[in-house]
Amino acid sequence: MSGLQGLAQENIWFDKSRYDEAEKRFYEGENGIPQTSQEEDASSILQDIAKARQNIQQSLAGSQNASKSEDQSELVSRLKSLEQDNKNLHKVVDDLRAVLSKLETRMAVLEKSQAPASKTVTVTKAAPVQKPKVEKHNGADDDDDDIDLFGSDEEDEEAERIKAERVKEYAQRKAKKPALIAKSSILLDVKPWDDETDMSKLEECVRSIQMDGLLWGASKLVPVGYGIKKLQISCVVEDDKVGTDILEEEITKFEDYVQSVDIAAFNKI
Repeated sequence: MSGLQGLAQENIWFDKSRYDEAEKRFYEGENGIPQTSQEEDASSILQDIAKARQNIQQSLAGSQNASKSEDQSELVSRLKSLEQDNKNLHKVVDDLRAVLSKLETRMAVLEKSQAPASKTVTVTKAAPVQKPKVEKHNGADDDDDDIDLFGSDEEDEEAERIKAERVKEYAQRKAKKPALIAKSSILLDVKPWDDETDMSKLEECVRSIQMDGLLWGASKLVPVGYGIKKLQISCVVEDDKVGTDILEEEITKFEDYVQSVDIAAFNKI
C-alpha cells in the first residue's frame, strides 16, 4: 500500500519525451497534418498510461478511505470498552458504599447498646466495722496480772538446747556429704623429632608420668606427613592438683623422643 501511495505522489516526470511527442502530434493534427500509424500507436499508449494513472489514484483514494474507516471502527470499539469499564467501576463503588453504610449503622447500634452498660456501676455497701468488745473486770480479777505471758526461763533453755541440737545435726550431714571435685578432660598431641623416633618408647615415657589427680586414658598414632606420626593421648586431671603447664613440662623432659606438646582439646567434666 505504501508503494502505491508513493507512486501516486511521485513528482518526477519520467515520460516527458513521450508527452512532448504526443503534444507535437496533437498540434499537427489540429493543423491538418496527417499522422502515421506509429504516431497513432504512441497516442494510444499515452492514453493507456493516463487511464492507468487515474486507476491508481482511485485505488489509492479507496485504500485511504478504508484505512480511515478501520481506524474509526477501532476507536469506537475502544470507547465502548472504556464505557463498559467505567460502568463496572461505578457499580463496584456503589456496592462498597452500601457495605460501608451498613457497617456504620451496626457500629452505631453497638455503641448505643454498650453505653448504658458502662454507666451502670455496681455499688457495694461496706460491711460495718465490728467494734471489739471490751469486757469489764471486777477487782477480783486483778490476780491475772501475776501470769507470766512470755514464759519462764526453763522454756527458753529448752528452746536453745533444741536449736543447738539441730545445728549440730546439720553440720554432721554436711560433713558426710562428699565435696564436688572439679575435673577436666585433656587431649594432648605429642610430636616426635622425625620418622625414626620409637613411638612405643615415647608413649611409655609419657605414661610413666604419675601425679596425684592424673589419670591417663586412650591413645593412638596420627599421621602428620612424610612418614612422621604423632602420639595423641587423653587424660583426666583434677583442676586443683594438676595443670596443663605441669603436664607439658613433664612430657618435654624426654628430649630424646619429644619435640613439642600441644593441647588438642580441653573440656570441663
